[in-house]
Amino acid sequence: MLTSIDRPLIIAGKTFNSRLMTGTGKYRSIAQMQKSIIASGCEIVTVAVRRVQTKAAGHEGLAEAIDWTKIWMLPNTAGCQTAEDAVRVARLGREMAKLLGQEDNNFVKLEVIPEGKYLLPDPIGTLQAAEQLIKEGFAVLPYINADPLLAKRLEEAGCVTVMPLGSPIGSGQGIRNLANIQIIIENAQVPVVVDAGLGTPSEAAQAMEIGADALLINTAIACAEDAPLMAQAMGMAAVSGRLGYLAGRIPVAKVAIASSPQTGTINS
Repeated sequence: MLTSIDRPLIIAGKTFNSRLMTGTGKYRSIAQMQKSIIASGCEIVTVAVRRVQTKAAGHEGLAEAIDWTKIWMLPNTAGCQTAEDAVRVARLGREMAKLLGQEDNNFVKLEVIPEGKYLLPDPIGTLQAAEQLIKEGFAVLPYINADPLLAKRLEEAGCVTVMPLGSPIGSGQGIRNLANIQIIIENAQVPVVVDAGLGTPSEAAQAMEIGADALLINTAIACAEDAPLMAQAMGMAAVSGRLGYLAGRIPVAKVAIASSPQTGTINS
């Protein structure tokens, strides 16, 4: 939802009114996913290329289940452990987007994750893959740890966003690295998308209140007791947090400051 005092989100020259991106994994059914995407108001949905290509459980028919004339596909390289593998899967993702009618879609959410316990992205492999994909004309949206120096290096390399994690994927821990994300936001000249770990609408709003340009939320929606309702809540939280950021919060004071004037009081 775009408010009258805000500007749209622009990524690689493409304009979006919603600042919430969602995913397609972990839903109980395709129908739940479809309802949730609509309820969220999102305009970007990320799709795991490998899972669609292999028709992994829960992903059968996924590509056909979404109206790609209304939703912008963000292919992702989930499951890739090396830069080389991520580059190969990104190429497949671009072809998949074209086959589904998005001829000009060069977007890729770059994930290079070499270990399976904490699912933390490989900074070196991510930078290597990003540099190669940028040479090939991709609009790269890299998923990274909340590392301000890496974020700046990726921006300088030509990435169209940076996507720092709030906390480990699917953990629901919220934002555990607030100070680093704030530094990334302060220094970035490209949109900053907080991705991973958000569990509640209040955490989503917090990310937007500190100046994030957008959010990517999957697990917190897909695994909620009522996924479409949570999707709607997250969409509203993104708007609320954005408005709070634009409005400018009051300074934090050490003591109470009366909200009523001290003059003109009644004396008995």
